[in-house]
Amino acid sequence: MARRSTSEFGFPPFRGAVRQIIIASVAAYVVILLLEAFAPHYGSLLVAAGSLTSAVRAGWLWQLVTYPFISVMPWAFVLSLSGIYFLGPAVEGRIGHARFLYFFFGTVVLSALIGIGLSFTGVMGQGAAFSMIAAANALLMVFYLFDPDAPIMAFFVLQIPVKWLVLLFIAVETAYLLLSHFSLFYCVSVAGFGAGYIWYRLFLTRRTAVGISEKYFSFRNSYYRWKRRRAARKFEVYMRDHDRTVTFDEHGNFIPPDKPDKKNGGSKSGWVN
Repeated sequence: MARRSTSEFGFPPFRGAVRQIIIASVAAYVVILLLEAFAPHYGSLLVAAGSLTSAVRAGWLWQLVTYPFISVMPWAFVLSLSGIYFLGPAVEGRIGHARFLYFFFGTVVLSALIGIGLSFTGVMGQGAAFSMIAAANALLMVFYLFDPDAPIMAFFVLQIPVKWLVLLFIAVETAYLLLSHFSLFYCVSVAGFGAGYIWYRLFLTRRTAVGISEKYFSFRNSYYRWKRRRAARKFEVYMRDHDRTVTFDEHGNFIPPDKPDKKNGGSKSGWVN
């Protein structure tokens, strides 16, 4: 029997990768609050080192994966974790524990790279980015792509199709992006929707997975055929140096010389495959 995807009162189960991510985020936020209260200097250092900033361009690459676990504003912390908690179990149940973790960190890094790329303009992508809003937006996008007509309870009051919720969040966050003069925080946040779409198209659709598999095996087989032809040419040169002539076809298969006393069904090689 399939495990239930929701618990009583409509709350999803608290387990799997979603549970691990939320526990890690809450633990990091508690540490930040305690440091800000009792050791503000170290709290500020932790936030500065863990948040996504232009310091990534100077080698602070860990910020690409640590910034979702850094939270300063309580509303951003609660809102982003709510998205992970309410949407995460449905997506994780569909793609599995490991693929969900790949999806989470993959979209986090992709969103960060888009924001850092915009920072090279010197106008957009300035400041710092933190919280799991980008990951929550990517999750919302993938949830929508899996089931565009699925109803979802918005703000615990109104049940609406998820596609309208996606449009609403994109519109609101785009407005904040413009009002903040393209700050890095909202650049990364809005990029989360695009990162979710890209990840879905590349790794979460069956057609894409089959296409990638076919391309891999085609490339591998082409490589092996090239190696066989190359070995055949080397062998031809070697045999000519020893006053003997051997012939291979365009696929690198050996063509034995014709013999008048062929046996075994007339096969040139003497074998029947």
